[in-house]
Amino acid sequence: MRSPSAPIVKDVVLVGAGHAHVGVLRAFGMQPIPGVRLTLITRQVDTPYSGMLPGMIAGHYSTDQAHIDTGPLCRFANARLYHSEVIGLDLVGKRVFCDNRPPVLYDTLALDIGSTPGAQQVAGVVEHAIPVKPVDSFLARFEAARARIAAAGFKACVGVVGAGPGGVELLLALQHRLMGEARKAGRDPAGLAFAIITPGAEVLPQMPVRMRQRFTAILRERDVAIHAMCKVTAVVPGAAIANGTTRIPLDEIFWTTSAEAAPWLRQTGLALDAQGFVRVGPTLQSVSHADVFAVGDVASMDGFSAPKSGVYAVRSGKPLTENIRRLLEGQSLTHHRPQRDALYLISTGDKYVVGTRNGITFEGAWAWTWKDWIDRRFMDRFNRLPEMPDATAAPAHGITIADPAARAELAQATMRCGGCAAKVGESVLSRALAELKPVQRADVVLGLASPDDAAVIDTGAPCLTVQSVDYFRAMLDDPYVFGQIAANHALGDLYAMGAEPQSAMAIATLPYGIAAKVEADLTMLMQGANAVLTRANCALVGGHTSEGAELALGFAVHGLIDRNRVLRKAGLMPGDALILTKPVGTGVLLAADMRAKARARWMMGAIAHMLVPNADASRILLAHEAHAATDVTGFGLAGHLAAMVKGADAHVTLQLDAVPLLDGVTEALQLGILSSLQPANLAARRAIRNLDAAARDSRFPMLFDPQTAGGLLAAVPHVQAEACVVALHAAGYAHAAIIGHVTAGTGGDAVISVETNAP
Repeated sequence: MRSPSAPIVKDVVLVGAGHAHVGVLRAFGMQPIPGVRLTLITRQVDTPYSGMLPGMIAGHYSTDQAHIDTGPLCRFANARLYHSEVIGLDLVGKRVFCDNRPPVLYDTLALDIGSTPGAQQVAGVVEHAIPVKPVDSFLARFEAARARIAAAGFKACVGVVGAGPGGVELLLALQHRLMGEARKAGRDPAGLAFAIITPGAEVLPQMPVRMRQRFTAILRERDVAIHAMCKVTAVVPGAAIANGTTRIPLDEIFWTTSAEAAPWLRQTGLALDAQGFVRVGPTLQSVSHADVFAVGDVASMDGFSAPKSGVYAVRSGKPLTENIRRLLEGQSLTHHRPQRDALYLISTGDKYVVGTRNGITFEGAWAWTWKDWIDRRFMDRFNRLPEMPDATAAPAHGITIADPAARAELAQATMRCGGCAAKVGESVLSRALAELKPVQRADVVLGLASPDDAAVIDTGAPCLTVQSVDYFRAMLDDPYVFGQIAANHALGDLYAMGAEPQSAMAIATLPYGIAAKVEADLTMLMQGANAVLTRANCALVGGHTSEGAELALGFAVHGLIDRNRVLRKAGLMPGDALILTKPVGTGVLLAADMRAKARARWMMGAIAHMLVPNADASRILLAHEAHAATDVTGFGLAGHLAAMVKGADAHVTLQLDAVPLLDGVTEALQLGILSSLQPANLAARRAIRNLDAAARDSRFPMLFDPQTAGGLLAAVPHVQAEACVVALHAAGYAHAAIIGHVTAGTGGDAVISVETNAP
């Protein structure tokens, strides 16, 4: 991520990752405004492109080809990505209310949230039909319908309600896909029947006559039943009810009728049209609130009537960007005049298109090739972004850095990772601490003389006091989520010792800025942290704040533990099994995210794991008689495992292929991306006996990947191990696994053997 060149003065919040907003993000990435920060709030981090969705349903495109990945796009735009669903607005206080986070403040707001099919008034649609919007839930339900049809031996009747362009194109895509799958499965595709239902007299009622006639002929040629003059009044299991009494048998029903606006808009105070869509003028601003823009399906332009089509949303991206810029810079806004007659290219399931523009209808395989070229070119603008600037290529104090070694060193320095990967390497830390001679006190049970995950103090109370501290700079642009992760990470040391958290003190660094922006970020940061601490029954009792170049947060945490149940690192015993409670890979994924190379879904998966607390895992490990434990954090799995075997007469065998990895790790490794702390963590290689053989495995680098809010690594008696893993899975640690075992040592240096399937 590029650091802002000036303190944040204005916040532009984009609600929804629609076709226009992705254009705004790309444009601001290419030409940012100093002091302006963009935030995208979206329920879908992979946003579908409507032009390619029918082709994806038909099987011509993969899911990734038909979706824009907002993760790299937001990184490119230096924008914050909030994975949330908006549920309301405070137009006076300029706040956006979300379903899973505190309100988000804005100076300028833009809405591009699309619409939903008009299905709420028809009984049974929600329960027994598959609405095409929102697209993410539609795709999941489409896959479930495919599975049901396949399980039924491809004997089913499939219907689409709605005969507009979307309905006709969906029906033909479904027919192409399902009949093709029936043939591949060795089934007779004649067992599949298809129908389209419309309240009008014919399909595509808003299209030119020639277009309507051509698609009517195509549907009949393909044995699609056309139920005209049939208004669906109810949906029941196995049928659509038309006109109150007519039963149309259907096994799977897809719903594509006219669009409706999000219901929460009616509570906002924005001026809306009769259908609940946001009224805007030619500048794309709300007619009632000049600091709010609306585009795409959610908008209704006064004096202009157009279908809810992605064509118009795409075209509004450029004028929306221009007018947001002009509003921020105090200039007069320009007027946007949507085209009266848009180009429509409707595919017929196979690679064939019928199109219309200005009353002229055309068709052919060539039209599909043309449409495919248009769509891929559009998607490439967002999924193949320009490379982020290379800091080492720029002159420093008038000197161009030509030496490759110096350039590599500078590149590493300018792309340092955040989170726990921002810590100092273990070797450097050990050497520095070796020079210290701390005061020796009888009440310090565990300290620097015998380091562990946390210090243990005997105050004379029934329980021992456990203390730890963690602090690192932000690795995410979302202060609320970062606050949660930082608190969760800090508590990990207590849980690794088997302690119960008691209190925490925070230390936060906020980037320089105007007071209102600093206050907003600090509020979200501490609300996120306090939510985690509260769940852990850990009292936030104080702290310290300061200004600095980067957002950072840490905690000094205190816990209590039974005198006889302190869980230490160096308790390995022969016969133990090694259990890891969470997958690894946050370091490489966060590094990939910094370079705009990580898919948003990879990052959402990594964040979800970083937010999983270790509290239940600690209790489960203790209940299964764990002998030793540590939390896997900055020094990586190998580094923390080496600390466990150090000083113990034990030999550990690690099964590399059993180590669970986060989604996206393999792809990031193939790109050659590693955390900036990885080179320092490689010092743990000296503990590995069969280093050369292990290093040939493509997963080997993940042994040294620094983890933020990682899982617990514990030694559990072999007879308890399987039951322990079952209990961990039941508690929500779905990736918990046995990754190795402990045997007796030879009386010499402790070693680790890595078993691998690599040739």
